[in-house]
Amino acid sequence: MALQQQIKNTNVSGLLNLAILGILLLLYAPILLHWLDGWLHKNISTEHEYFSHGIIGLPFAGYLGWLKRKQWVRLPDTIHPLGAVLLLLGGVFYLSGVREWVNLSLPFILSGLCLWFKGISGLRSQAFPLLLVFLATPTSVPYLIAPYTLPLQSFIAGSAGFILNQFGMEVTVDEINLYVGGRIVEVAPYCAGLKMLFTTLYVGLMLLYWTGALSSRNTSISFLFIAAIVSTTANIIRNTLLTFFHGTGQEAAFKWLHDSWGGDLYSALMLVSLVPLLNWINNYFSASGEVGDDA
Repeated sequence: MALQQQIKNTNVSGLLNLAILGILLLLYAPILLHWLDGWLHKNISTEHEYFSHGIIGLPFAGYLGWLKRKQWVRLPDTIHPLGAVLLLLGGVFYLSGVREWVNLSLPFILSGLCLWFKGISGLRSQAFPLLLVFLATPTSVPYLIAPYTLPLQSFIAGSAGFILNQFGMEVTVDEINLYVGGRIVEVAPYCAGLKMLFTTLYVGLMLLYWTGALSSRNTSISFLFIAAIVSTTANIIRNTLLTFFHGTGQEAAFKWLHDSWGGDLYSALMLVSLVPLLNWINNYFSASGEVGDDA
């Protein structure tokens, strides 16, 4: 009799989970498809493109959640009051019709469901997938940061001008503008490499988690710091190439690297370089006997 009751409860729980999943798909499938279309075809706002790392981050978050399903089932059913608050806020955000609030309703509702069904332990078990979802949710943060990127823009423009001067090109740098071959190239706020930096740190977090290195404070901090330097350096090189192409009248090459798939290929190669970088840092701390310190 007890076994039958257990089977019945399991079936009810499974049906409830399927119902919740179905409702979430109905609510958010159009939004997720809109994000994906915008990221792939670049037919949305520049700020929205800053979160294109969600193309790989959101499926990875779903995969991690699936891997944790057995652990989730074993957790005791506990209702935390904060879950109701987050679910209510998520519902209000979704129904508001304000684009950014509708976007943010997704991580709010997912977090609220974790707290409502499994309490704090449930939230902890899904903490990293939820973090990936939150960091891939388009918001106006890039728009708010853009006015403060002038020092970075000037640094990139100066570095690109210095490099081209070393190769014999006459380049004049005026704050964020480079003058070469009678043409002007502006290192605009959205050319300052923030998108590449966001993507680098996001992918870096995924690599740290996947390899288990996230549990090492030294490895995590060192890797993310060096990855940020690699990203900035790669962006300086990219802007140098763009200035060279534009200044020498190679418009096809300029458009290929700036607007077409050349820029995506360049970013992908930079991200691939993070794998050997993480392996090197892991080996360094392994040799130093410093791996395994708790974060």
